[in-house]
Amino acid sequence: MISALDGSSVDGSVYTAVVNLARRSPVWLDDTVSAWSTYGLVLFAVLMAVGWWHARRVGATASVTALAVPFVVVVAFGVDAVLKLLVREDRPCQSLRVTTLEACPAPGDWSFPSNHAAIAAAAAVALLFVSRRLGAVAVMAACAMAVSRVWVGAHYPHDVLAGVVVGAVTAMLAMSALRRRAEAAALRLAATRLRPLLVVS
Repeated sequence: MISALDGSSVDGSVYTAVVNLARRSPVWLDDTVSAWSTYGLVLFAVLMAVGWWHARRVGATASVTALAVPFVVVVAFGVDAVLKLLVREDRPCQSLRVTTLEACPAPGDWSFPSNHAAIAAAAAVALLFVSRRLGAVAVMAACAMAVSRVWVGAHYPHDVLAGVVVGAVTAMLAMSALRRRAEAAALRLAATRLRPLLVVS
């Protein structure tokens, strides 16, 4: 049997307060937050596509930077997934046995750090390297995603905070490293059949 950590001693009281607030809130609010928590990551994909589309009009280097964003997000997700396996913290709905808006995941679906928060934060930070405006929208959306994961009962606050840190730091390191090589990569790729992905003909 796999031993698991109980994170309720960290901020279980805050988690319980948020979950109880959600249970007393209007149905329309809970439905909206639940929908965002479940499907909100699609917005980040849309922002990445918009960032790439506009980058093509700026130049090949900008396009390389924009095209790197989804790959950076995948890397952040991978880092987060490895941490989940190392820490193995039970979901709060299992440890505290509370009624939540989102169905409680099965044992073994670890809670720390939050995948959703890591993906959202990674996308937001990476998009800041592409466009300040898109990045600002993504940052606000990432904060909303992190809060929503606690609201629906999927994570403790420390889970989403850790996810944000993992995603943001991973994206910052990856995009900073890419920035030093983006121009050289753009020159090479612009000479191939991939040129239409990088610049407007």
